[in-house]
Amino acid sequence: MWKRTVNNYPNSLCYDFQGARATFQETEKYINSFANFLVENGIKKGDLVAINLPNLPQFIVSMFGAFSAGCAATGMNFLLQPNEIMYQLKDSGAVVIITTDGFYEEKVRKALQTGKTDVKIVITTNVADMLDLEPSMKEQLIKIGKIPVGKVEPIDGILFSDYNEVLEQFPSDSPPAVKIDPDDVLLLQYTGGTTGPPKGAILTHRNLISLMQIINHWFEPGINPGNDTIISGFPFFHLAGLQFCLQTTFMGATQILVPDPRDTNYMISKIKEYGDRILLFYNVPTLYLLLLKNRRFKKLDLSNVQGYISGAAPFPTESIKEFEDIVGKGKVIEGYGMTENSPGCTMNPYFGPKKIGTVGIPLPNTELKIVDVSDRNIEVPIGVAGEIAIRGPQTFQGYWNKPEETKNALVDGWFYSGDVGVMDEDGYIKIVDRTKDMIIVSGYKVFSVEVDDKFNKHPAIELCSSVGIPDPKRPGSEIVKLYILLKKGYEASDDTKADILKFAQENLAKYKVPKIIEFLKELPLTSIGKVDKKLLRKL
Repeated sequence: MWKRTVNNYPNSLCYDFQGARATFQETEKYINSFANFLVENGIKKGDLVAINLPNLPQFIVSMFGAFSAGCAATGMNFLLQPNEIMYQLKDSGAVVIITTDGFYEEKVRKALQTGKTDVKIVITTNVADMLDLEPSMKEQLIKIGKIPVGKVEPIDGILFSDYNEVLEQFPSDSPPAVKIDPDDVLLLQYTGGTTGPPKGAILTHRNLISLMQIINHWFEPGINPGNDTIISGFPFFHLAGLQFCLQTTFMGATQILVPDPRDTNYMISKIKEYGDRILLFYNVPTLYLLLLKNRRFKKLDLSNVQGYISGAAPFPTESIKEFEDIVGKGKVIEGYGMTENSPGCTMNPYFGPKKIGTVGIPLPNTELKIVDVSDRNIEVPIGVAGEIAIRGPQTFQGYWNKPEETKNALVDGWFYSGDVGVMDEDGYIKIVDRTKDMIIVSGYKVFSVEVDDKFNKHPAIELCSSVGIPDPKRPGSEIVKLYILLKKGYEASDDTKADILKFAQENLAKYKVPKIIEFLKELPLTSIGKVDKKLLRKL
């Protein structure tokens, strides 16, 4: 795939990182050097490279460099603590890790010092290594704290290398001679450990290429290969961000690397700079809402942007309408995916009817069924909520080193997602909850997504999230608790709470009405911008 893109669009921009740019042809040289470094230092086909980096050009280079050397890659959340880093390195069997000097000093070194990993090589880089800066300017920026930097103290028995030296000292003209097969492991992508330690989903070259072909076909009428630009705030360690990175390469498009997705002014400056070349945005709903709050965003000419893909969390219906008042009707394209499906499963049509509040229809070559949450052998009728099961060429091969979890989740090629959804008569899917997020009130099932979506229509509520907590009066039952972030201008008073409760009583069945309402100054978010229900349950 990479070679095809370089051959077809050698002079098209691969990436833009804070003004530092490289074409696909230029980037290929970096990738070749990285791959040759790995092979010449004893790394073999099938070995695993851990990438502990933010959205930097170095991530692109090290990932494709690992692939060129016949290795698999695992993206690592740079917010992990040392014990969590150690777990992922140990569980995956990674033999190489690339990280920033700052991350290394702060956390990675502690993980490696345990001696419980198989890491043989550490490559460190600085966030500014790929920026076009004079050495004196870089030094000055480090002094004033604009560029984070860390001290790299080696550990006995591990080879330490500097990223820039790797690119300078190893051949860049051609990649190593490694034969890669479609069913070789490409990614070992770890899912969140909400019900235990994180699990590594095994994804092959065939899985990811299949999804890239599907997505390319989905958007094909509107794309202009070699000339498009796509912007995303998803971190690369999350498979949605990683798939965005791979997809833009597949399409020969430029990807705008966003170092801080909450810096909406930076994103707006790039929108102005690239103008009518921007094809798509790809973000979680919270980031679109942050853009909506920025007055400069509302003044932009967005007429040429074809779509705003939204995923990983529900996008409240009223918020979509408000956002589309600015960007254009029918521009929000909600989709649904999971790490285990590379991650694409469903999407609203690019050209064709979109249904706000749904995640669209199954992607091409993708089978989807909805089964009873208590008995997977029973498919539920249209309009009835049940667990979503997916099967397709993008479906994963199982969980790394976890045969029991694999056996439970993957049956006859069907992946049982743990998500609860409803299919309408046109085949559109609405996600109503995670099975683990369902609230059981006196035997009744309450879907938190439905409750949240209803409350997000209240004029005082900026964002909200409902969770189930034990009912002290009824052992084994739960009550609904609602956490609320108020809009500017509204007070967290008893009167506001009473008005919200009245709204609930008028719009929800009695058993769905929250028994407890709590105002927060901010809702806890995960690293990709989703409301962190797991943390809310602990409050």
